[in-house]
Amino acid sequence: VPYGMLSSKQLRKLAFICRHFDRGYAHFTTRQNVQYNWPKLEEVPDILEALASVQMHAIQTSGNCIRNTTSDQYAGVAVDEIEDSRPWAELIRQWSTFHPEYNWLPRKFKIAVTGAREDRAAVQVHDIGVRLIERDGEVGLQILVGGGLGRTPVLAPVIREFLPKQHLLTYLEAILRVYNRYGRRDNKYKARIKILVRAMTPAVFAAKVEEEWLALKDGPETLTAAEITRVKSFSRPAYAPTGQGQAVLDAALQENFAFKAWVTRNIKAHQETGYAIVNVAMKATSIAPGDVTDEQLEVLADLAEQYSFGEVRVTHEQNVTLADVRQDDLYPLWKALCEAELAAPNLGLLTDIICCPGGDYCSLANAKSIPVAEAIQRQFDDLDYLHDLGDLDINISGCMNACGHHHVGNIGILGVDKKGAEFYQVSIGGSANTNAALAQILGPSFARAEIPGVIQQLVDVYLQRREADEQFVETYNRIGIQAYKDRVYA
Repeated sequence: VPYGMLSSKQLRKLAFICRHFDRGYAHFTTRQNVQYNWPKLEEVPDILEALASVQMHAIQTSGNCIRNTTSDQYAGVAVDEIEDSRPWAELIRQWSTFHPEYNWLPRKFKIAVTGAREDRAAVQVHDIGVRLIERDGEVGLQILVGGGLGRTPVLAPVIREFLPKQHLLTYLEAILRVYNRYGRRDNKYKARIKILVRAMTPAVFAAKVEEEWLALKDGPETLTAAEITRVKSFSRPAYAPTGQGQAVLDAALQENFAFKAWVTRNIKAHQETGYAIVNVAMKATSIAPGDVTDEQLEVLADLAEQYSFGEVRVTHEQNVTLADVRQDDLYPLWKALCEAELAAPNLGLLTDIICCPGGDYCSLANAKSIPVAEAIQRQFDDLDYLHDLGDLDINISGCMNACGHHHVGNIGILGVDKKGAEFYQVSIGGSANTNAALAQILGPSFARAEIPGVIQQLVDVYLQRREADEQFVETYNRIGIQAYKDRVYA
């Protein structure tokens, strides 16, 4: 799902595939993609044919190639945006799909693009991160290279502070050529570009990229003004606010406390007067985080057509965004989401857990993830308490491949194998936003049954030690890890 965008027509086709080729549900991943866990091998060609009928495919979702380019789920509508990142992600998609030079890289390769001041695309933990920035009145690109999670978590360093936008593809070409030439192919655990950048040092790697780029700069892949205009033309819907949106919304907020709680957590400000960004949290207790049924996909398709120009966006937090909803439509939309059991008012709260499929589905996993997420959600089932805690990210991975991004969770949980038994290593202090940070391991691992109690103890330390309006990670940064260790291992 390029940069997470899906049409209502595509959603209905995904629902069709759920019903006919899977077990009635699909899974939204942390790469803004859609995953099916139970297709029969002999029916995969039929699935691919169904996808192709709505301009979708499974190309480059695996293998040592450039994977799906991800972006900010609020791109084009965020109030803190410098420039819409989607056209640039689309240019990368068109350039990288079936690119013959990069279909057999040393290892898989991931690119993220953001155009806002607040990083919602986690660009610092990607092989290449692209930031649209403004300098001296001109918007250009800041390029980061060598981030990633997995066995060796690394935050990407900046290798070029400012690149004129027309040179995006030639500069990416230079980076990929250096990686293709020097990246290790003898050891898959040392094959990612993050290992190469660390081994060379960022300065040496950047120098090699600049040298390579000199031969490509101003070449045929340099973006013309006409090409940039062509790609940008897809991105702006025909807004038609009524002018009464705020008054209608205010009246509904006064009337219904549950609606007000949902608006407080799940609604974000929109660039266009009279519109709002709606976030649908896919994290109901007892449901695997990110899972969505065929019926819910149909509902989302209907609601997208009725309220948001026929479009939804999958987020890397495994939720769904309706980016263009009129304020006077928020109340009827919320009621429809309530009927579909999709109106949880917990976006960004402790129970909005990022979680990989784990041992329930994945043959690489050392431990199950989904039951751990459910146990935590049941431990923290008081919404008033959760709202008092404020923003708190819990990320769970079932193995070291880190598909649940546990390294950058405020609280990260990693499934490990101990002589055939499932245990869980806990880390704290991570962040995937603009001030990205890698979490520190708390100490020895815990049995699955202990995890909800461990999370409770970590939260208790936070509540006792926080100052003013500090969020969990801010308190951790101020007091350090020892207070949490003392409580948990007392």
